[in-house]
Amino acid sequence: MKILISAYACEPGRGTELGVGWNTVREVARYHEVWVLTRPDDGREAIDAELEQNPVPNLHFVYFTLPIWGGGWKWGQGAFQVHYYLWQIQAYFVAQKLHREIGFDVVHHVTFVKYSTPSFLALLPIPFIFGPVGGGETAPEPFHQDFSLKAKMYEFLRDLTRWLGEVDPFTRLTVRRSALVWATTEDTARRLEAMGGKNVQILSQVGLLSEEVEQIGQFSPSDPVSLRFLSVGRFLHWKGFHLGLQAFSKADLPPGTEYWLIGKGPEEAVLRSMAVELGIASQVKFFNEMPRTDLIHKLGTCLALVHPSLHDSGAFVCLEAMAAGRPVICLDLGGPAVQVTEETGFKVLATNPEQAIESMARAMEQLAIDPELRSRLGTAGQNRVNEKFNWKTKGKFLVEVYETIIVPTR
Repeated sequence: MKILISAYACEPGRGTELGVGWNTVREVARYHEVWVLTRPDDGREAIDAELEQNPVPNLHFVYFTLPIWGGGWKWGQGAFQVHYYLWQIQAYFVAQKLHREIGFDVVHHVTFVKYSTPSFLALLPIPFIFGPVGGGETAPEPFHQDFSLKAKMYEFLRDLTRWLGEVDPFTRLTVRRSALVWATTEDTARRLEAMGGKNVQILSQVGLLSEEVEQIGQFSPSDPVSLRFLSVGRFLHWKGFHLGLQAFSKADLPPGTEYWLIGKGPEEAVLRSMAVELGIASQVKFFNEMPRTDLIHKLGTCLALVHPSLHDSGAFVCLEAMAAGRPVICLDLGGPAVQVTEETGFKVLATNPEQAIESMARAMEQLAIDPELRSRLGTAGQNRVNEKFNWKTKGKFLVEVYETIIVPTR
C-alpha cells in the first residue's frame, strides 16, 4: 500500500508528540510504502541521522513549512497554534500534488494529537483516518475548588479554546469525513461523536519501543523494593500531585515510607509548602528532571507510581512504570484510565477531592504491606504493555486497520 501520514511533530528518540509521530511512521513503514508530511524545524537532523544509521527503505519524508512565517511557531503558545493551523492548510496543497503523482491508498493524521483543530487532508479523495486525537478531557468540577485563581483562568481559557475548535466548520468537516476517528479517551470520544463522528473508537496514542520494553523489563515485579512511592511529571495544578501528597499524609503506612516527586514547574513551591503543612516534609523528597536511565531505575525500585492527573490524554510514565513491573495508582480519568486496569493497579473514582484522596490513601496502604499484591499487579502490567502498548504490536495493528478501510473502498 501507499500511505500518506501527516506528522507535524516527528523526531526519533523522543517522547510525547514527537515520539508518537516518529514511532508511528517507522512501524508502518515496516509493512508498506509511507510518505510523511512534517516540518524541517525540529527533527530533520535527528531523522536524517537515524535513517543513515538505520535505513528504512519504505520511508519517505516531505519537509515543508510556511513560506512567509515559517518560524512563527517559536513566538509563543498563541503563535504556535496559529502556525499549526496554517500548516494544516498548506499540507493539503502539498498532499494534493503528491497524490496526483503517487496515488495514495489512505491518508492518516497522526500529530498533533489534538481533536479540536482540523486536518484538511480529509478533503483528499481517499479514505482518511483521524488520530488518535485527544484533548477532550476535563477536570471534574469539584476539583476546581483547590485551584488558584490563575489555575481557574487556565481551565476557563482551555475550555473556551476547545469550544472554538469544536464549532470551527473545518474541524467538523474533518471529523465527519473521517472513515475512522481514534480518540485517546472516552471524554474525547464523546466530543467527537457530538461533532458528527460516525466511526469513533478508543485508542491510546502512547507506546514503548520493543527495545525499551526489554530494557525497562529488567526489573522483576517480585524484586524487593524500597518503601517509596513515586510521582513524575511537570508540577502543574492539573497533574494532581497535591492530591497525592494529601493521600500520603492520610495513609497509615509503615515507618520510613517516603514519597518522591520528580519534575519541575510553577506549582513546586505550593507542593513544598503543602508537605510542610501536612507534617510529612521529612518523608517527601523533590528531585529535578533527570536522565531517563536514572528515572527508570527509580521507577523500577519504588513501591508504586502515583499519577493522580486530572486531564491527561496520555501518560508515558504510567506505561514505563507498568513495563518496570510496578503498580500504578491513578484517577479513573483520561489517558491513564485507558492504560491502567484493575489487574495492573488502582483506578480511583474521581467524584470529589475528599473521596479521591481517601481512596488513594487506602490503595497506598494495601501496596505498602502486601508484596504478593504488588507482584501480581506488576506482572499483569508488564504483560499489558507487551500486548497493547509495544510499538511493534501497535504498528501491526495499524496496518491491519488500513486494510479493513481500504479494501471495501476498492
